[in-house]
Amino acid sequence: MPWVFLVIAGLLEIVWATSMKQSAGFTRLGPSLITLAAMPASFLLLALAMRSLPLGTSYMVWTGIGAVGAFIVGILWMGEAITPLRVLAAALIAGGMILMKIAE
Repeated sequence: MPWVFLVIAGLLEIVWATSMKQSAGFTRLGPSLITLAAMPASFLLLALAMRSLPLGTSYMVWTGIGAVGAFIVGILWMGEAITPLRVLAAALIAGGMILMKIAE
């Protein structure tokens, strides 16, 4: 169950990061409210996962899901550039998360 909490926490990190961008500095109500709801939910699930999982593994996977997920959202829905180096960077982050899971 800790891994389920951790993955959901990472997905919520993507949600709050995306909605924060869309909030335009917290000047738009809808995205601001989504950010303010998703952020504590993400932290809570991360904390629950950390009850059983090591700190380093938990934090790396949580931030990795958020980073790679936000990268993908940026490309697919916000028109951000996709370049070989950006893809390599995301792949290295994903590879690191996989290695942390294997190492555990």
